[in-house]
Amino acid sequence: MERTRDRGTERRRDREPERKRDRERKKRRRRVFSRSFLLSVLLSLGPSVSPALRSIIALGLMVVMAGATLAFGAVEPWSLATLGLSVIALLVLWVIKGLVDQRLSVSVPSTGLPLAALILLGVLQGITTTDSVGKRFSISLDAEATRLATEVLLILLIAFLLSANFLAKVPALTWLRNFLIFFGLALSIFGLIQRFTWNGKYFWVIEPSAQPPAPFGSFVNHNHFAGYVEMIAPIPVALILRRAVRGELALVYGFAAALMGLAVVMSLSRGGMISLVAGLMFVVAFGFKRSGKRRIEDRGSRIDDRRRSIFDFRSSILDPLSSIPLAASRFVAIIVMLFTIGAGVWWIGVDPVIRRVEKSEMAPGSVGASARGETFFQSRGWIWRDTAAMIRDRWALGVGLGAYQTAYPIYSSHDGTLVVGQAHNDYLQIVADAGIFGAVIALWFIFLVARDTLRASRHGSRVMSGTALGAGGGMFALFVHSLFDFNFQIPSNALLFIVLTSVVSQIASAATEESRCPQSAQRAQRAY
Repeated sequence: MERTRDRGTERRRDREPERKRDRERKKRRRRVFSRSFLLSVLLSLGPSVSPALRSIIALGLMVVMAGATLAFGAVEPWSLATLGLSVIALLVLWVIKGLVDQRLSVSVPSTGLPLAALILLGVLQGITTTDSVGKRFSISLDAEATRLATEVLLILLIAFLLSANFLAKVPALTWLRNFLIFFGLALSIFGLIQRFTWNGKYFWVIEPSAQPPAPFGSFVNHNHFAGYVEMIAPIPVALILRRAVRGELALVYGFAAALMGLAVVMSLSRGGMISLVAGLMFVVAFGFKRSGKRRIEDRGSRIDDRRRSIFDFRSSILDPLSSIPLAASRFVAIIVMLFTIGAGVWWIGVDPVIRRVEKSEMAPGSVGASARGETFFQSRGWIWRDTAAMIRDRWALGVGLGAYQTAYPIYSSHDGTLVVGQAHNDYLQIVADAGIFGAVIALWFIFLVARDTLRASRHGSRVMSGTALGAGGGMFALFVHSLFDFNFQIPSNALLFIVLTSVVSQIASAATEESRCPQSAQRAQRAY
């Protein structure tokens, strides 16, 4: 009996590996079946799922932009993490859409290349080596901060690609344009209301961990609010100047631009006021300029354009004053908006604005200067001086992206206890963080943005060229503001800037294609 039992036990042991293999085969079959079944379901639903996914990604990215702005500019760790996870979720939806379509088409504008180069530089700076003693070495003076900054740049690059492929094309571009204008209007109204009802809490209910010195709207710093809104305000102005909107919609857009301008002024951000004026001057300077080639009307054809031009020519001969209202009406629209801003400032109170402007005394001085005004050196100059010392010492590769706060006490002319997180000049900081390579990447990026803005503003469609001109004016405003502040280091502001860059780049590509093949471009404009 014992021998029989032993034989049975041995047989079961011999059969056990075979049973395990059978179970593994069944599991693999189930997995393959489930995957193939899921893929077949996605492919069968492709014609209906793909457009829905495109709309979800486009609308989702706009929701992410609004959420980052309302979450204090996404400067808190929790809000920055939420921003990153949301962008990654949209990327996953993009991959699912590629599986449904059985192809993944990716449009990569040239303006994204400098951002990719900066990410590679951040990766290089964050590499850490350890010697035999256990001491760590890296290019960055704070490798962990550099890795975090590189991750944020990667999230912005993904958002840039999402925007270029889903937001910068019709019909999503229409959604984006209206979203930005009305969200900017709502944010400005909220900022103005909160200014007069501030009770020490964000949104009147959220208690800050530390009392902010100059909050405005949903931002901890009034300069960042001004930097955000000044990027949106030129868009409705450009659309009005290019006659892309008329009638009641033009009045609504003009009112929105005026309220946004009023909010920037009442935020008491000196850099914001200067940058807003610079952005509007950019739009006005290029908004009245006619393109050398005939523009394609959104609903018209070439024959309609010829008939319209002949009629305009005859009317100008019969009535020489008939050509004046076109330019005069647009000029009057700008005057009305500026008057609205001035009237709003006067009604709300001009004294705080005057006192704020008087503090911007751009003369060298010291801490013991006149108490009437804040000298340039008191405001920014001493930080720039220490940043220059930082650049001279590490001019090649910099102190590391995001490592400015760690490196500053080393080069500070004070006792080193003062915490300074930013250089209050994005151009100086990119050189301090990334050295000469960062300076080259920044110049490369600025050149590509300027080139695409010029090309996009020549698009045959008034709506497209007006959108590109407004986005270009907003980017120009932030470029000016970056001389005094650090808006590019605020995630929500950087995200908006990246989206505007993708829009301009895609419109520039469409304008280039239009110049090469006018007939296909005309069909696209009719569809739009």
